Amino acid sequence: MQAQQNVTETKILMSDPTALGVFGLAMVTFVAASQKMGWTTGVTYLIPWALFLGSMAQVWASFVDFKKNNYFGAIVLGAYGLFWVAVGMHWAISLGWFGAVGDKADPRQLAYACFGYTIFSLFIMVAAFEANKVFAAILVLINVLLPSLGLSILGIHREFFSLLAAYSELLISLLGLYCAGAVFLNTYFGRVLLPLGKPFGFIQKGAGGQRKGALQAADLLDLKKIA
Repeated sequence: MQAQQNVTETKILMSDPTALGVFGLAMVTFVAASQKMGWTTGVTYLIPWALFLGSMAQVWASFVDFKKNNYFGAIVLGAYGLFWVAVGMHWAISLGWFGAVGDKADPRQLAYACFGYTIFSLFIMVAAFEANKVFAAILVLINVLLPSLGLSILGIHREFFSLLAAYSELLISLLGLYCAGAVFLNTYFGRVLLPLGKPFGFIQKGAGGQRKGALQAADLLDLKKIA
């Protein structure tokens, strides 16, 4: 006789972290945009927002999405959360928080980081078109912001690209605040109160494609009902 084995599976339920992650992105870009627009000066007080909202909130949301097997949210929120850790450290080094090490630094390296993130963001944008219209618009603007930042850092038409970066970041923050609020209310009430817009439908997913997570219009509490 073969011994029978009983397998016990324990599931830990976790709430969807999307609203928190997008809110973190929205807040840090809103505060950073205030500096680019000339409403505030300096980056010293931007660092806490970069590390806690831009980074910690998004990385935590990414961690939860990994546990929930939400591939889209896990990768996107994680990638941009880590971006803000690096940006915050860049600002801290430039302000001398780590002593004279900043004297040996080349700030132009941040430009190439922006270009690298632009390339990856283009791939994310393709997926965002099949998420919802608001998040797709955010990704389009991110792909304006990042290369504009890079070019302005390198001194290429600095005034023009600095202004373009400022307005694109401001729009990202405003759309992000709307997106975070919409996801929160729609999820809480279980129906659409604030629409995010249905996917564009440019690319049809295969049978193995993931459709999980509140950012993806086909999944937000039965997406056909609440997008």
